[in-house]
Amino acid sequence: MVRKKNTANFEQSLTQLQALVEQLEQGDLSLEQALAHFEQGVTLTRECQQALSQAEQKVTQLLERNEQLVEQPFSAEQSE
Repeated sequence: MVRKKNTANFEQSLTQLQALVEQLEQGDLSLEQALAHFEQGVTLTRECQQALSQAEQKVTQLLERNEQLVEQPFSAEQSE
C-alpha cells in the first residue's frame, strides 16, 4: 500500500506542477500570483525529486554469478 501512496503522491505532484507551468507560460497572472505559483512549483519539484531519489534507492539489479542470481544496487555508471 505504501508504494501506491508514494506513486499517487508523485503523480499528483507532477500533474500539479505541469498545471502551474502551463499557467505561468500563459502570462495572464499578476506578479504576486506568478511568484506564488513559482514558489509552489519549487516545492512540488523538490517533492518529486525526493520521491524519485527514494525509488532509485530501492531499485536493484540481478546479476548472474557462478550460475546464481545475486542482487546488487543499481548504479547508473554500470548501465552506460
